[in-house]
Amino acid sequence: MTRILLVGAMGSGKTSVGKALAVKTGWPYADNDTLLVRSTGQTAKALLERDGEQGLHAAEANVLTLQLGLPAPVILGISGGAVLTASTRERLRTAGHVVWLKATPAVIARRVGNGAGRPLVGQPGQPSDTAAILVRLAAERDAFYAEIAGQVVDVDVVTPAAAAIAVLDALGPVTTPG
Repeated sequence: MTRILLVGAMGSGKTSVGKALAVKTGWPYADNDTLLVRSTGQTAKALLERDGEQGLHAAEANVLTLQLGLPAPVILGISGGAVLTASTRERLRTAGHVVWLKATPAVIARRVGNGAGRPLVGQPGQPSDTAAILVRLAAERDAFYAEIAGQVVDVDVVTPAAAAIAVLDALGPVTTPG
């Protein structure tokens, strides 16, 4: 059975594309942010403020284990920072069809605005320039996304529905429930 794993930066559209894929396939969509709140009682931003970046990544790693334990077929929205460790990249690479939803930092900055509710932007003691933070994150993570991706979808100008169609076209025929 198939797993579609959506990876990319915050604001790249993992949730929107994941929901569009779920509508088109009838498969469940499991979002990192939703499962993080269910499993910890905290948002990613609150965990970051309380436990720091290392604590946030540990909680997200636990969510990834939950996600990868879900029965296929399933669509998974993976945390943006999941690619930071080699062992997690290997888990992702072998878990299903990995799709990097690639967007430029400028487009992501427009989508996330001032970063309200988003981890790693607008944090106390960090620069308030969301665009600069996103450029730094892209420099740290884009090579990792590229390393594990079986497919890259440029989401700077396409709608979530068009991105979902591109993913399904790459997969070929899929079995839908019913």
